[in-house]
Amino acid sequence: MRKLAILTFQTLDGVMQAPSVPEEDFSGGFTQGGWANDCWGEVMEQVGNTAMAEPYDLLLGRNTYESFASGFANASSDNPVAERLNNAKKYVVTSAPNNLQWQNSERVSGDIVAEVIKLKKQDGLLLQVHGSWQLIQTLLANALIDEFRLWTFPVIVGTGKRLFSEGIPPSNLKLTKFKSCPSGAFMNFYQPVERVAVKRSN
Repeated sequence: MRKLAILTFQTLDGVMQAPSVPEEDFSGGFTQGGWANDCWGEVMEQVGNTAMAEPYDLLLGRNTYESFASGFANASSDNPVAERLNNAKKYVVTSAPNNLQWQNSERVSGDIVAEVIKLKKQDGLLLQVHGSWQLIQTLLANALIDEFRLWTFPVIVGTGKRLFSEGIPPSNLKLTKFKSCPSGAFMNFYQPVERVAVKRSN
């Protein structure tokens, strides 16, 4: 068995859409892309020293995969982030034909929940999900996330795709790691714990 963790950047009001560049994701009429830029350098250093320090495999939605591939597949070998991503095994959730050009990529299709369960049952490295909002909603709905690796930025954008969208099943989490940045961004790692039902009194 191996664990599955999500690595997510979010605003203070919970939006994870298009953190890095304005043109990253305009879906839903979103116009606030690039909201993470003021804290980006500090946060990425922290990410590199924590969530990306140990070997892992990637589980990605197709849009995030394409975005990462365009930015890292041909990056110079002296870029440590690119090196980690290029060397990682990448499982890509997509219904499109298997034309994945980035090295170490494998298509995942069909019953996504069943396929992710199969991946988790394998021996191997941690499965880490970056971005991939739609995929994360499926993982949340089916309680397939073993760790939440969240970076929250001191920004409010008011609208956009939220990490915890309406209708997500209730759950309890325990804080396992915390660290802040001078810029005001902060890192929280959480793991699910068993939710205790509230008993009604007669």
